[in-house]
Amino acid sequence: MWLVVTALKRPYTFIVMSMLIVLTGVFTILRMPTDIFPEIDIPVISVIFNYGGLPPAEMEKRVVNNYERFLTTVVNDIDHVESQSLTGIAIVKVYLQPGASVEAATAQITAASQTSIRQMPPGMTPPLIIRYSASSVPIMQVALESESFSEQQLFDYGVNFIRADIATIKGAQIPWPYGGKQRQIMVDIDPARLYAWGLSPRDVNAAIGLQNVILPSGTAKMGVNEYPIVMNSSPAALEELGNLPLKTVDGKTIYVRDVANIRDGNAPQQSMVHVDGQRSVLMTILKNGNASTLDVAARIRNMLPATMEKLPKELRATLLFDQSLFVRAAVEGVVHEAVIAAVLTALMILLFLGSWRSTLIVVLSIPLSILVSIIILNALGHTLNTMTLGGMALAVGILVDDATVAIENIHRNLGQKKTFIRAIVDGAQEIAVPALVSTLCICIVFVPVVFITGAAKSLFVPLALAVVFAMLMSYVLSRTLVPTLVRLLLQREAEEHAGEHHAAPKGVFGRIFVRFNHGFDRLRTSYGKLLAWALVHRAAFVGGFLVFVAASASLFPLLGRDFFPRVDAGLIKLHVRGAPGTRLEESEHRFARIEDTIREVIPPAEIDTMIDNLGIPASGINLSLSEGALISSADGQILISLKKGHQPTEGYVQELRRKLNATYPDATFFFLAPDITTQVLNFGLPAPINVRVVGPIGKEEETYGVAEKIAARMKQIPGAVDVHLAQVAKRPELRIEVDRTMADQMGLTQRDVASDVLVSLSSSGQVSPSYWLDKRGVQYLVAVQTPQYAMNSVDALNATPLATRDGRPQLLSNVAEVERGAGPVNITHYNVARTYDVQANVEGTDLGSVASAVSRLVDGMQPELPRGTKVTVTGQVESMESSFRGLAFGLLFAIVLVYLLMVVNFQSWLDPFVILMALPGAIAGIAWMLFLTRTTLSVPALMGSIMCVGVATANSILVVTFANDQRKVGRDATSAALAAGMTRLRPVLMTALAMIIGMLPMSTGLGEGGEQNAPLGRAVIGGLLLATVTTLFFVPVMYSILRKKPPMTDPLTESL
Repeated sequence: MWLVVTALKRPYTFIVMSMLIVLTGVFTILRMPTDIFPEIDIPVISVIFNYGGLPPAEMEKRVVNNYERFLTTVVNDIDHVESQSLTGIAIVKVYLQPGASVEAATAQITAASQTSIRQMPPGMTPPLIIRYSASSVPIMQVALESESFSEQQLFDYGVNFIRADIATIKGAQIPWPYGGKQRQIMVDIDPARLYAWGLSPRDVNAAIGLQNVILPSGTAKMGVNEYPIVMNSSPAALEELGNLPLKTVDGKTIYVRDVANIRDGNAPQQSMVHVDGQRSVLMTILKNGNASTLDVAARIRNMLPATMEKLPKELRATLLFDQSLFVRAAVEGVVHEAVIAAVLTALMILLFLGSWRSTLIVVLSIPLSILVSIIILNALGHTLNTMTLGGMALAVGILVDDATVAIENIHRNLGQKKTFIRAIVDGAQEIAVPALVSTLCICIVFVPVVFITGAAKSLFVPLALAVVFAMLMSYVLSRTLVPTLVRLLLQREAEEHAGEHHAAPKGVFGRIFVRFNHGFDRLRTSYGKLLAWALVHRAAFVGGFLVFVAASASLFPLLGRDFFPRVDAGLIKLHVRGAPGTRLEESEHRFARIEDTIREVIPPAEIDTMIDNLGIPASGINLSLSEGALISSADGQILISLKKGHQPTEGYVQELRRKLNATYPDATFFFLAPDITTQVLNFGLPAPINVRVVGPIGKEEETYGVAEKIAARMKQIPGAVDVHLAQVAKRPELRIEVDRTMADQMGLTQRDVASDVLVSLSSSGQVSPSYWLDKRGVQYLVAVQTPQYAMNSVDALNATPLATRDGRPQLLSNVAEVERGAGPVNITHYNVARTYDVQANVEGTDLGSVASAVSRLVDGMQPELPRGTKVTVTGQVESMESSFRGLAFGLLFAIVLVYLLMVVNFQSWLDPFVILMALPGAIAGIAWMLFLTRTTLSVPALMGSIMCVGVATANSILVVTFANDQRKVGRDATSAALAAGMTRLRPVLMTALAMIIGMLPMSTGLGEGGEQNAPLGRAVIGGLLLATVTTLFFVPVMYSILRKKPPMTDPLTESL
């Protein structure tokens, strides 16, 4: 009461407070980061090893195995460790426990890495250690193209100039470019000439290492001056590398140019990109953590023209797949929904109250409450995103509740002939506790978000906080600003009440208001008759209602379950995996034919851009920050952007899936998450369903057979598509078997042979790098290597020259045999154990039904699994099941908390139980609405259900509170229940309709990304529709049944 009195005595204080809220809120909105989702706070650290040329099996055994075991010994708070080994690259991801210190773990991993490399192959450099985040997703692609520049030049400009500028933008993260050719100074050795001079690749590499050095020379003091001494240790001109001496034979000096061709070239190409059919270089731009997608994209668009001004005009940089457009449209869509909801709610309140002044006072609480919520969220480090804005849109319909009840009660007190100020004070005081309890009930129902785990928790905690902060502020405003504005704006209406007359309504709206009141009176009369009938026929009514609720509950198994609704962002991402061992150039030809087939399915007029990305990225950073599906030169991805007004994307995906598999049966096709929303939810996994198979050590072939059997059976499950193994266990390889005895007799060791083969095939860059500096100050690797075009057969491999100690040259074929075999393309681990993953997508049905079928399949195979083999279903399915369990348990816990809160308020165990009788109707309404709109049960739908529970409880409080007041004046339970229903019909309908109307725009899901929150709005609408009917009928009937005894008073406390 003191707060209301203070507001009336010092009105300017709270008006100024409101003005400050508006100013601070607007300033906060302008500075607050904006994104599609909140930051996913799951601590993961990625460790990247590079050792060029080492096969996956050797990377696993020589690098990854020992390192993973070492980590578990010295790093704290590890949840689990995952890794993937490819040719020359290994990615180890360390997942930490929730709440673990990422900084401490990074320091420990760094220290462990420095120590562990001493146990790794010679030349191994310390790994790159970066933090991985599910929120760090691609927001934009920069395609570099030119009619005159080569791929090598495009790559060079991208890495050394464009990337360097963009990396300075706050919140931007840029991995290595895709496609192009990485510039190197190539020393193309000629094996035949080497053999003729008695040299080997190792000799050329050693000579360059000895003749191209970077060593300081010092200074010399001569006379009065001190001279820095500069030597020609490193050739300044590229041609000078060819003049480096190798060996002197019979008085003749042999130079590098005599056995090799020196050229400004590139490393063997392992990644290739085409933009609309033309070879290009693609730079992917990611945004870091909670950085604003809109800000990062805007800064890049502003900076790029200035960067390009410094580069040759023949170079073009085109921005593609700008996700900020989708993010902006999605955020604006939620804002528009909230604005429309506020306008519709205001019109509904105006219709009920019939006073524009009263409506203005009520509606002002909406923006003020939302602005306070935004200010607090910003202070807590959250962003503006579809989840927080969705929470505010969700709250629009109930933010008017406290103010509406306050004004209505003030009007009621004015009708009792009280003075204006006394009516305001008494009206606010009478509802202070009930309004607080109702507000707290709505806030408490969001407790379940605490029980959600994983990515969903990071998504829905901000939504819950947005609602709770707005609701609490709404209550504060109903105690402060509302009484203040009532005093300032409703003086005239108070005088009309005091004068016992009301001016006749004028104008069109006046007539509408009169007709509405007449119609509402007729509705109230009809409602009273129906309620009276129900109170007379209680047994039949209760029985029929319970049967209806039970029948409605049976709809839930028919709804299906999804983690989140699918979003049509107009993007398609297709992964193509060719026959293992296919070279990059052959993959390029295959992809050209596949793209022609795609254009037969999707009309070219609807395709905005088509990009393909073939082979392995040039850096492990790219693999670490992506889903890691590009594992060899046989792999590639096609990314398609559709124009506005396109046909449903899902339809094209289904047709492409059918046609591509039929046309190219030797290839494997599967679709990946193309949009920013699904990428975040998948948390780095390429598919929503992932069946992980782990077997005992030494039984890899047997474990792989189990995985193949699971994949074959999963393909028979309806709705399961794109079923494939993430691992490619066999690809053709050549194995060189050295006869050590023969080699020793010829003056060779295993190291000599291996070193010559290494330099010839993989260059000297890994074990003994040498560099050359160009005039621009950019340093490039000098690579001694046999040109790939010359190593085109087993005979050419056998002709690799070997240098012996006695100077007599030998060929590889003299000491070794080349055998054909097979080895893995990639090897994955989970907690050190080797894994095989069967991955699948879902088509034409819900994720839950396919996941349930997969779980039954796995359970059915348990008896036939080999000893020590463990099969686990993971992926988005795991997050969905965990979230559903957490929400279900949390909802029960919230209902208990609400019940206990009402026990404290009513000082009764029975009244809160009666109030909760509205919940079965809410559950039935949710089931029917989701069923009729063909909406699956998802985490957003469950959040809407939770909100519905809170509002339904708050409405029931109004009815039971009034019924108790009626019994205190001598009425029996039945008449009190009838009076409560008749009297509270108007406020109950106002509250419910405000919420329902507020949810209508969201429930349509028409905006960009609107599919995401549509289930939330539908659940609220369906639940409240039947919950309101339940509150007005079932709750009064149950009250009349359970409250038979007259109210009791305690004589011992009456005198206190």
